[in-house]
Amino acid sequence: MRLIPLFIVLLAFSSSSFAQVIGKTFPEMDAETVEDKVVSLPNDTKGKYTLLGLAYSKKSEDELNGWFSPVFNKFIQKTTGLMASFGYDVNVYFVPMFTGVNAAATGTAKRKALKKVDPQLLPYILFYKGELKRFKDELDFEKKDIPYFFVLNKEGEIVFATSGSYSESKLDQIEEVIE
Repeated sequence: MRLIPLFIVLLAFSSSSFAQVIGKTFPEMDAETVEDKVVSLPNDTKGKYTLLGLAYSKKSEDELNGWFSPVFNKFIQKTTGLMASFGYDVNVYFVPMFTGVNAAATGTAKRKALKKVDPQLLPYILFYKGELKRFKDELDFEKKDIPYFFVLNKEGEIVFATSGSYSESKLDQIEEVIE
């Protein structure tokens, strides 16, 4: 009996729960910075790889926050000296999604972010206010209590997806795709 190939097949299926979204263009989404500047995803990100982290509940937003520092250190923070040429030219956005009755809380969330979030991170946080169903359907959001991450290629197509709390292995997979 060959257990190793079966294990590899099972592992591949478990890590590719987003297989149906890979290759699709990310659905259009208008979101705003804390300064109310509108960023149109994926249109405004074309030409660069883009990492998007989306959350649509308080619990998933808390887990999304756990990604801030590692993603900032890996992809955003500018290095100097000999390492300067090894930086990434990638768009990164964390997007808390305010839908339904929670949409009214968007302004409050922006003000709170201005007070509590490191000013270096603020340009990378977008606030979405609107419907959720289209994104749940098109992006296969299965569970509301976890954040979802998508890597878009230069044309805005999803080339990688993962979900859940931060782990070094997930960040390594994202890095491999972006490289």
